[in-house]
Amino acid sequence: MHELSVCQGLLQQVTQIAQQHQAHGVSRITLQVGPLSGVEPRLLQDAFPIARAGSIAQTAELIIDELPIRVRCKSCGEESDAQTNRLICAACGDWQTQLISGDQLLLARVELITED
Repeated sequence: MHELSVCQGLLQQVTQIAQQHQAHGVSRITLQVGPLSGVEPRLLQDAFPIARAGSIAQTAELIIDELPIRVRCKSCGEESDAQTNRLICAACGDWQTQLISGDQLLLARVELITED
């Protein structure tokens, strides 16, 4: 389950952010995850409590915003939602598209605890 190592890397980044802001805790972490990121959101949620144990984020809540797959058509220029393994233009049906969203794994927000 590589989601555990993803969580561990995430918590290293969160720890650095907390240290930079002299926080003594983290209350919430928000991630944006696309279906083409290679990460399964449910497994990430399951791995998070294990990874956060003993860290500055040991009581933090993990919020995962699942993003849609979006493509831009190289033929007609339209942007539209697409499906995994079906990255075609919803406007004209062309298969020559450019992926513009859906493959990201992004740390979007960290809520820190700075004072009691």
